[in-house]
Amino acid sequence: MSTFPAFTVFDLETTGLDPRKGERIIEIAALRIEEKQITEKKFQSLVNPERSISWEAKQIHKISNDDVRLAPTIDIVLPKFLDFACDSILIAHNAQFDMSFLEQEKECCWGYVDLPECFCTMRLSQRVFPREFRHNLDALAVRLGIPLPTERHRAMPDVLVTALALLKLIDTGNIRSIEELRKKSTIALLQA
Repeated sequence: MSTFPAFTVFDLETTGLDPRKGERIIEIAALRIEEKQITEKKFQSLVNPERSISWEAKQIHKISNDDVRLAPTIDIVLPKFLDFACDSILIAHNAQFDMSFLEQEKECCWGYVDLPECFCTMRLSQRVFPREFRHNLDALAVRLGIPLPTERHRAMPDVLVTALALLKLIDTGNIRSIEELRKKSTIALLQA
């Protein structure tokens, strides 16, 4: 029996960098890991942010205002994503960024939404490779021998790289339990 619960690895694309300045989610993607295996279970949706996407953001993720114009709004997408993630721990790379957007956007769902616990693969990389300077997803993928997809900075390709990185970090760091993983990767540790 596995000592790890199910994980939902996810990534967001956004209109900009700061949810406190009105920036919004425009894409959510996720996949499930169960028994330390990536499953076929996937979630992906564009989100209509009900505002314009900044030029700078478009240069990164290549999502245009036309792409999201007919997409559902966050009050429709977020509950579906959280239903997909139910009974699992969230995993994200630079999770503080993604969770700050989820915290802000859950107010659009009348505030009733509870977010699951979230672990950060960037924080985990810092603990497993303490002598390394760079821990962004590209650097981590190269360090772990994970091929980078051509569509970097779109949610689903980034999710796949993050999922593979998580599994390799668990093995490389010789992490044997959820308690040990929690200590090394919770985003609360980023604030310490």
